[in-house]
Amino acid sequence: MARHLILCDCAGSQNVDADAIANGSDLSCSKVHTALCTAQISAVEAALGQGGVMIACQQERQTFEELAAALNVDTPSFVDLRDRAGWGTGDVAPKMAALAAEAALVLPMGKSVDVVSEGTCLIVGGEAAIAAAGELCDVLAVTVLVPSADLIPTDRRFDCVVGQVRNVSGALGGFTVKLDAFQQVMPGGRGAFDLSAPQDGAVSGCDVVLDLSGTTALVPAPHKREGYLRADPTHPPSIAAAVLEASQLIGTFEKPLYVRLEPTLCAHSRAEQAACSNCLNVCPTGAITSAGEHVAIDPMICAGCGSCSAVCPSGAISYDAPPVETVFKRLTTLAATYRKAGGTNARLLVHDADHGREMIALGARFGNGLPGQVIPLEVDALSGFGHAEMLAALACGFEHVDVLMSPRTELAVIEAQAELAMAMADAQAVRLLHVSDPDALCATLAEDAPATVACAPVLPLGSRRQVARLSAKALQPNAEVVALPEGAPYGAVLVDKDACTLCLSCVSLCPSGALGDNADLPQLRFQEDACLQCGLCSTICPEQAITLQPQMDLTDAALRQQVINEEEPFACIECGSLFGSKSTIAKITEKLAGKHAMFATSDAAKMIQMCENCRIQAQYHSENNPFQGGERPRVRTSDDYFAKRKDH
Repeated sequence: MARHLILCDCAGSQNVDADAIANGSDLSCSKVHTALCTAQISAVEAALGQGGVMIACQQERQTFEELAAALNVDTPSFVDLRDRAGWGTGDVAPKMAALAAEAALVLPMGKSVDVVSEGTCLIVGGEAAIAAAGELCDVLAVTVLVPSADLIPTDRRFDCVVGQVRNVSGALGGFTVKLDAFQQVMPGGRGAFDLSAPQDGAVSGCDVVLDLSGTTALVPAPHKREGYLRADPTHPPSIAAAVLEASQLIGTFEKPLYVRLEPTLCAHSRAEQAACSNCLNVCPTGAITSAGEHVAIDPMICAGCGSCSAVCPSGAISYDAPPVETVFKRLTTLAATYRKAGGTNARLLVHDADHGREMIALGARFGNGLPGQVIPLEVDALSGFGHAEMLAALACGFEHVDVLMSPRTELAVIEAQAELAMAMADAQAVRLLHVSDPDALCATLAEDAPATVACAPVLPLGSRRQVARLSAKALQPNAEVVALPEGAPYGAVLVDKDACTLCLSCVSLCPSGALGDNADLPQLRFQEDACLQCGLCSTICPEQAITLQPQMDLTDAALRQQVINEEEPFACIECGSLFGSKSTIAKITEKLAGKHAMFATSDAAKMIQMCENCRIQAQYHSENNPFQGGERPRVRTSDDYFAKRKDH
C-alpha cells in the first residue's frame, strides 16, 4: 500500500500544497519538485528503494516504471493530480487530497481466465479479403470465405472456400461459424478449380474472424466482441489497421470475468412462467441467454459494459471487475477526504477510461480545466454506474452528479437509471453530459449545477438495493412513500380483493419471497422491501387480481410482512377445524351441490363442507363406500401361465 506521495508541480505550471494534501489524505508527502521526470529523477530513485511509493504523475509513468525495473524494485503506483486538479480553477488542494486518498486505496483485483488463440483466422469477403489473406498467411493459419467461385485465387498459401455465413458465435479463441452453400476447393486438375458439392449447415471453428464483407456485422455489438475485427473493404487504412490487429491475436490472453451470477437469486422465471428479463433486454453482445428459471452468461462474449448489473433487480448479476462495493468505497473516500481537507460544494464527474480521460486531459492542457469542486471518478463501465451508485454519491456527500457520456455507452440503460435515481432523490441532481468538445466540458462544469442536494453524509454499505434504500432515506428524511417511474425494481403489489380467491398461486411462485401466506389463516401477506417488481405474480394470477405499483416505501413498514388480503376461515361442519375460506367453500358448494353426480344427494354435498379428515370418515361410512369393495383379483404372472400349461 502506497503511503508516501512524491509531488511535482510540472515545471511550475500548477500550485501544489503538500501540507494540505498530507493533512487531508493521511499520506506522507515529499517536497514539491519541479522536474521530477528529468533533472530531479534522483529523488524518485531514492524513494523507490524505500517502497510504498506513489508518484503524482501519469504522463511520464513509463519513465518511472522503467526506472523501477532497472533498480529491481517494486513498481510504484500513480495518481494524476495535474490534469484532474492542478490545471483547474479555484481551490484545488482539497480535491488533490481526495484524489490521492482514493488512489491509495487497496482494492481487490478482478477475476480473469486465460484465453488461448492458436492463430486460426477466418477472413470473410471478396477481393479485399484475398489481399488481406496474402498479408496474414505467414503469421496466421488463414482461411478465406468468398461468396462465389470466381474470386478463388491460384495462391495456395492459404485456404479458400465458397459459401455464406449463417451465424457466428463465440469470441477470441473459440469462434463457431455455421455456413450454408459451403464448397471446398478440389486442388487437382487444369484450369479453374473444381468445387465440392454445396452443403448447408457446415460448422467450423476458428480463433479470429476478420470481416471484410462490407455487409451487416456477423455478431451483435461488433466493436465489443473480442477477436472479431471488421473494416470497410473500400477503405485501405481501415483494412491495414484490422490486418495489423489480427496479426497480434495469437498467444495467451487474459480475459476478465466482468460479472458474477448467483442463479438462486435470479427471478427470470418460475414454473415456465416468464418474469424478469431486464438483463436479456439490455445486453448488447448477446452474452446472456435464458436457462430455465435463471439466466446464463457466457463470460467469453461478455464485454463488461455493466448494463446487466445496473438493471438486475435482485442482485443475481453483479459487476465483479472489481466488485461493486469498491465503487461505494471510492465514493466515500473521495467525499470524506474532500470535506476533511476543507472542501465544500463537492460535485462528482463520472467518466470512462477512454473518452472521458482524454476529454479531461485536453481540457486541462489547452483549456481552463476542471473547477476545484468537481471531483472526477473514472469507472470501467459507465452503464454499470446505475441508480444505486448515483444515489450513494449524493448521500455520501456530493451535491450533484454529472456523468460524461461516451459515444459507445448504452444510452437507454443509463438514462433510465438516472431517471430512477432522481425520482428517489426527489431532485434533478443527476445530469448526463453529451459533450465531445473539451472546452465545452470545462465551460459546462464551471457553471452552477442545475440542481443540488444536501444531507447528512451516510456510509453506503450492503447490496445495491440496500444502499439505494439507505441513500433515499438520507436524501428524503421526511418522505414516506416515493413514486417511481415505470419499470422500477421497487414497488408494491396491489390486490383486487373482490377478485382474489386466495388460491396463493402467486405465493408459491414469488422468486423473492415478497409474497407469503399464513399456515393458520387464509391470508395473503406482502413485504415490499423484498419485491422485485418482476411481474410474475400478476402473470400467474388466474383471476387477474394483481397489479404492480412502482414506488419505494421509506418507512419501516416496508421491512415487515403486511396482510394485503384475508378472509374468514370456514369451520368444518363435523369437527370444527378451520380450513379454506368461507367464500371459496360457498362458491364450490354452489357449483357442485345437486349438480354433480358425486354430490347429487344432500349427504354427499355436505362433504364439500368437511375438512379432509372428516371427508374420508364420511366416505368410509357411506352406503357406497369404495373402501368396502371385495378383494381385488390377484395379478396373473408368467409363472401362473406356465403352471397352468404343466397341469395340462
